[in-house]
Amino acid sequence: MDASSTVPAPKRILVVGAGLSGAVVARELADAGHHVTVQDERRHIAGNCHTEVDPRTGILVHAYGPHIFHTDDAAVWAYVTRFADMVPFRHRVKAVAGGRVYSLPINLHTINQLYGRAMTPCEARHFIRSQAIAGDDAPVSFEEQALRFVGPRIYETFLRGYTRKQWGVEPSDLPASILKRLPLRFDYDDRYFDHRHQAMPRDGYTEMVARILDAPRIELRLNAPFDGRPGPEIDHLVYTGPLDRYFGQDLGPLGYRTLDFERFEVEGDAQGTAGVNFCDEEVPYTRVTEHRHFSPWVEAPPERSVCFREYSHSARSGDIPYYPLRLLSDRKLLSRYRARAEAEEGVTFVGRLGTYAYLDMDKAIARAMETAGALNAAWAREAEAPAFVHAP
Repeated sequence: MDASSTVPAPKRILVVGAGLSGAVVARELADAGHHVTVQDERRHIAGNCHTEVDPRTGILVHAYGPHIFHTDDAAVWAYVTRFADMVPFRHRVKAVAGGRVYSLPINLHTINQLYGRAMTPCEARHFIRSQAIAGDDAPVSFEEQALRFVGPRIYETFLRGYTRKQWGVEPSDLPASILKRLPLRFDYDDRYFDHRHQAMPRDGYTEMVARILDAPRIELRLNAPFDGRPGPEIDHLVYTGPLDRYFGQDLGPLGYRTLDFERFEVEGDAQGTAGVNFCDEEVPYTRVTEHRHFSPWVEAPPERSVCFREYSHSARSGDIPYYPLRLLSDRKLLSRYRARAEAEEGVTFVGRLGTYAYLDMDKAIARAMETAGALNAAWAREAEAPAFVHAP
């Protein structure tokens, strides 16, 4: 067999979605020699991590809520620094509960603030252990996990009301796995994340995604909704939209949460930090973000500041889905959709919406790279397979 015959012919790929997952898959496939068309129903790239410069203030605004990049994955870090100048950024969050301001995530300062004590790390660890509600069985729900983790008072102060607003259901109906993402620290470290690499792209996420998509074999089409099936000229489809939408929701809709943003401007510095959570249930919004603090290297007029109040609710038809709800009914329905997705020929589902999974940005990038690598490897094996010719 001629060695040249084992080189796979370039594929014609359609990637639906110009967010982070779609852009990374597109770039990896284009760099491997394939021809890629990326289309998105929105008028901009970068999906929900889209950033834009506010024309009045010059502040770099996270249009769909803040995204902070953090990772321990060296390969992912090398990937993003290839396309963006990443500026170190330590996300620090405060919480308002009962008219008082506390440090988040829950750390030694938070514990001492709430209980009016001056405990050492060892004392605080033993104290929280005494407050926790013991149990023999593994916690199933968010509420059970919280009560085992931090006890009733911390749960009621910081977690119960905020969780009900954020997810729209009782904490007893949410899986325990959600709480496992939240750190509990017995020192005064108030960094929201503890990953080795924490940073923001100097020019914003949209510019970073634009550089990822800037390749000769990539064609970009915006304001172009996907009509359900690729044309005959397409060899393979990579789909990053909602999994249930691909199948017309014919088995029923999966549950998503979405966010509404109330944008407002204030004079001067509004809150002194990028994010403040409002834990009391009677406050209708979950948090206020102040965007000048997400890019302190940008020179913005000191007299104006751009802020967003965030309101969470169940996604309805036409809403932008943000978070998969993943209640028991969703998980049962998801298994049926996943079975259909696995049986779908010539289609790969990727990304937070395409796999109905809660993914941080670094995990989305890693999975997109893995997906592209798996596709390239599969096509290479196809090219190497011998062609059997039956003699007459």
